[in-house]
Amino acid sequence: MSILGSTTDSKAAAPALSEVRRGLNASLPMLLGIIPYGLLLGAQASKKGFSIVEVPLLTGLNFAGGSEFAAIQLWTSPPHIVLIAAITFLVNSRHLLMGAALAPYLAGLPKRLVFPALFWMCDESWALGLADARLRSAERARQPFSIPYYFSLALSLYFCWVACTTAGAALGPSIGDVRTFGFDMAFPAVFLVLLRGMWRGPRAALPWLVSLVVAGGTRLLVPGAWYVPAGALSGLAAAWLFAERSR
Repeated sequence: MSILGSTTDSKAAAPALSEVRRGLNASLPMLLGIIPYGLLLGAQASKKGFSIVEVPLLTGLNFAGGSEFAAIQLWTSPPHIVLIAAITFLVNSRHLLMGAALAPYLAGLPKRLVFPALFWMCDESWALGLADARLRSAERARQPFSIPYYFSLALSLYFCWVACTTAGAALGPSIGDVRTFGFDMAFPAVFLVLLRGMWRGPRAALPWLVSLVVAGGTRLLVPGAWYVPAGALSGLAAAWLFAERSR
């Protein structure tokens, strides 16, 4: 019995290890993009008075780079907590749609796995996880959403992000303005790569265009960070309107 049991366990572990390796391989290009803008965020946070302990708490508990950059930009002494919380909610509101897009592929999985998967979901892990689930679904996989693949991908991104933001907080004062090295371009570059991978034609990209135009116009015409909620809300509204018209 023990021999049979060990053989069965090894057969079950082999596909899981293969999925873990596949997730780690998929994360490598994203990690190269995370490193520079993690350093950038950490350096900016240190200039706003965040300690080397507070930075990993910020980036580890609120695992969402866009809202963290927005919060740091808005940070004052004393901070405007209500404004920062509102902007953080609006920037992260895209996670409502991201979670809804993943929901069909998470059906049937135990909640003890689903809730951690959603906590560690970021733009990169969501985009790669969703693309992989769609591919596996098209191939008639028994479970389209691969938990080992997703968690190896998401956790590698998470720990890299927290480590790099902490390193940025520690090194920021000594290396000066990291934007002189072009690190601030890593953030939009990663998102352009993700958007390219999710391209489904000009019509599906209309909400992106609306959000871009509204955010850019608001940034030029209205002082402050109002371009963030303006872009987020206009994109959501455009997606809803275009979906209603297509019915």
